[in-house]
Order: sequence, then C-alpha cells, then structure tokens
Amino acid sequence: MDKALKMGKISATGSFKLFLGQIVSTLIMAVGTIILARLLSQAEYGLYSIALIPSLTISLFRDWGVGAAMTKYIANLRAVNKDDDIHDVIAAGLTFNITTGLTLSFLSLLLANVIASTVFHRPESASLISIASITIFSGALLTAAQSSFRGFEEMGFTSLTMISQSIVKTLIAPLLVFLGYGALGAVLGHTVSFLAAGVIGLAMLYFVLFRNLKRTRTNRLGISKTLKMMLTYGVPLSISSILGGAYWQFNGFMMAFFCSDIMIGNYQVATKFAVMLTFFTFPISTVLFPAFSKLGPQNEQQLLKNVFTSSVKYTALFLIPATMAVMILSKPMISTLFGEKWVHAPLFLTLYVISNLFTVFGSLSMDSLLTGLGETRMLMKLRLLTLSIGLPLAFLLIPTLGIVGVILGSLFAGLPSMFYGLYWIWKNYEAKVDFKSSTKILIASTIAAIITYLSLNFLNVADWIKLATGGIIFVATYILAAPIIRAINQSDINNLRTIFSGLGIISKLVNIPLIWVERIIKMRARCKGDELSL
Repeated sequence: MDKALKMGKISATGSFKLFLGQIVSTLIMAVGTIILARLLSQAEYGLYSIALIPSLTISLFRDWGVGAAMTKYIANLRAVNKDDDIHDVIAAGLTFNITTGLTLSFLSLLLANVIASTVFHRPESASLISIASITIFSGALLTAAQSSFRGFEEMGFTSLTMISQSIVKTLIAPLLVFLGYGALGAVLGHTVSFLAAGVIGLAMLYFVLFRNLKRTRTNRLGISKTLKMMLTYGVPLSISSILGGAYWQFNGFMMAFFCSDIMIGNYQVATKFAVMLTFFTFPISTVLFPAFSKLGPQNEQQLLKNVFTSSVKYTALFLIPATMAVMILSKPMISTLFGEKWVHAPLFLTLYVISNLFTVFGSLSMDSLLTGLGETRMLMKLRLLTLSIGLPLAFLLIPTLGIVGVILGSLFAGLPSMFYGLYWIWKNYEAKVDFKSSTKILIASTIAAIITYLSLNFLNVADWIKLATGGIIFVATYILAAPIIRAINQSDINNLRTIFSGLGIISKLVNIPLIWVERIIKMRARCKGDELSL
C-alpha cells in the first residue's frame, strides 16, 4: 500500500500540472469560444464544425499507436536507466509521425472538394476543409511531443503546449471573425493554433529532453527495430482508436446529413461546455497510463489490484459530483456564458455528460490499465464490440431523433464493452471495482443534485445568480452527505492527504474540504458511540 500511495503521489503531482494546464488552456479557449459563439450565427458555427470533420477523421489513421508506444516504452526504459534506447524511441516515433502526417494532409487536401460536394452537400465548405487539412500534420508533431513528455512524466510541458494552442486560437480566430471572415476565420484560427502548438512542442522536446539523452552503448536496438517493436505494440491499440474514432466520426457524418446547421451549432456549444469535465478526466487518464506501464502484473499483482481499485474510487469521488453538478446547472451555465439563443444546448449538455457517471464502474481506469499492461488486442476487441453496436444504433436513432439520437446512441453503444472489459480484467488480473464505495459515491452525488434542483426551483433570479447559488448548495450538500453515508472514510482522507502532499500550497487548499469531511466523520462516530452506550 505504501508503494501504491507513492505512485499515487507522483500521479497526483502530474495530474495537478495537467489539471492546471487544462484549466488555464480551457479558460482561455472558453473566452475565444464564447466570443465566436456570439459573433457567428448558428449556421456559421455549424459550418465551422462540419469543416473540421474530415481532418479529424483522417487523423485517426495517422499515429497507428506509435504515440502511446512512445509513452509506454519511455516510462519503462526510464525505470531501468536505458537512456540510449529512449533516444531511439523518440527518433523512431518522430520519423513515423512526421511521415504519416505529411502524407495524410495531402490526401485530405485532394479529397476536400469531393467531400464538400458529394458527402456534405455543402460546396462552400471545400476551402475550409482544405485549410483544416494542415492540422493533420501539425497534430502529428504535437502528438509525438506530448507522448514523449508523458513518458518522462513531464506533464508541465504537455500543459505548456495546451496553453500555447489555446492562446493562439483565442487571439486569431475571434479577430478574423470580427474582421468579417466568418466561418473561414474560425477555421484559420483553429489551424494556426495547432501548427503553433506542434512547433513549440517539438522545440521543447528537442532542446529540453532529446539532446540531453546519453548515447554510450553500442548494442542499442536502432531506429528501425525500435519502430517495429513500437508498431507491434501500437497497431492493435491504433485499430482500437480507429474503431472508436470511426464511430464518432461516422456519427459526425450522419449528423451533417440529417441535422440542420442550427442544431449542430447547439450541439457543439454543449460539447464545448462539457470540456470543463476534462479538467478531471484528462489529467487522471493521462497519468494513469505511465503509472500502470511501470507495474509488473506477475510480480506485483496485489499492488496492481490496489492501484486499480483506488484509482476508480478516488476518480469517482471528484468526477461524479462534478458531472451531476453540470447536469443540474446546465441551463444557467449555457445562458450565463453563451447567451439565451442556444435554447437546445442545455438538454444536449445534460445528456452528453451522462457517460462520465460510468466512472463509478471503472470506465476511466479500464482503458489506462489495459493500455499500460500492453493488452492492446483486448482493447481492440472492446472497440470492435462498441462499433458493432453503435453503427446500427446510429442508423436507427439519428434520422428520427437527430442530435439526441447521436448522444443516446453513443451512450448505449459503449455499455456492453465496458462491462465485458471490467469482467475480463477481474478474471485475468483479479483487479476489480469496489462497487459498494461506488454506489455510495453515486448516492451522495444524487442527494446533492436533488437538493440543488429543488432549491433552485424557488429562485426567480438571473441565471448567473442561479449558477453561483446552485454551485454553493451542491458542494456543501455533497461534503455533508458523502461522509454521512460513508462514501468517504478516515482512511480515504489520510490517503488523499498523502497523495496530494506534493502539491505545496494546493495541498493546503485541498485539505480545507477534507478537514470538514473529517469533522463530520468524527461527529458521526461520536453519535454512534453515544447510541451504543445508551
């Protein structure tokens, strides 16, 4: 358990750096998104979103799992002090990503007119699709750099690239739209921001990490053998990503065909707001990958079980209430930040974030565990199962329900693979979720959501006041309910303090709610003791 807590402390430090970067970049990006949402018409925002679909789809075939392999093997090699081979891993990964990025960017450029006219039936989007094609290449640079940073557990560098991209996009895109370029200005801002982040990431990788690596051994694997090893690991993982991404992009094409630009614009606003929950999901899933990569399931089985169970519980403690809060406060959130014209966005946002509730079952930790342990073939099978269920659901639901069909289809399609994956992990590694704790966390969050919803019904005030009041009520209720129903106990508080102890002043801020929870636990224990004495 001590080793698990030590890993948790390292992961928490990395998570916080990513968390901070995610917050800063998202807040900066949110400013630009709010301005875009106010400057662009609903139809223009929908056209801008549609123009990005082809490059996002083609990008699925760019990496072939090499980025994930870079993270895994760098983390492994650092653990055994083989810097020579780390040099070859980075060189092989960069070479592969640059080659595939350039090739696919040209392919996207050549197909732009065909996609715009034949597939989307929007010839005016051809130039926008062509410009967005550049993001395939710049995304390759960014992926290689960020994958290397994660392998070195230098999460601060990943945050810097995220912040750089958000600054460039927030400055350029709204300015071009304001100058009258409409959807074209939005696409140009998006494309330039990716290119800037890719170049900055590549420069940091070379000057800070790559050129300082030692190259003393003569029996290194070499770039070609290293790339072959990385592809052996990465291709099944890439197929998993392609299958998962293909489903989402297929939904995008179906959405473009059956839904109006106005409804697509509302959906995009909802998903942009849902990004606030990635403050929790992205840092956690990112640091869990290299953490699980360090584990040896044969020799450290008990440690593996402890880390997996704890990762599920402590992730759920933060993510589940945050998701419930977004669901309850979706309308005042959208109205406060984006204005009243996005009338469908609150419903879309509420439905869209429901998938985060499955964190109580281990959905977020499952993928990181399978990837970190090299079980990429199993992950591929799970994605294939999701796709085989999702495609029929898309044909059935999207033409009749529109955007709601998109959201519900993706929600139901992932459930069978999630439960089967968790069963497979339990069967092969004996790692499982503490369902008793998960249920209590879900109940505590539901109590907070119900009380917040009922309280807001009595308020006839501006949306921003509802948002602030609702947030305070929710947090206070959750802090009170969680220890009362034993969703969190004294052992959890001690573990969380240890995990967050490396964050300096942040650990003191995190300790404030923990102190209140601890007091409630002690009061509950005293009350129980008094009852027993009577």
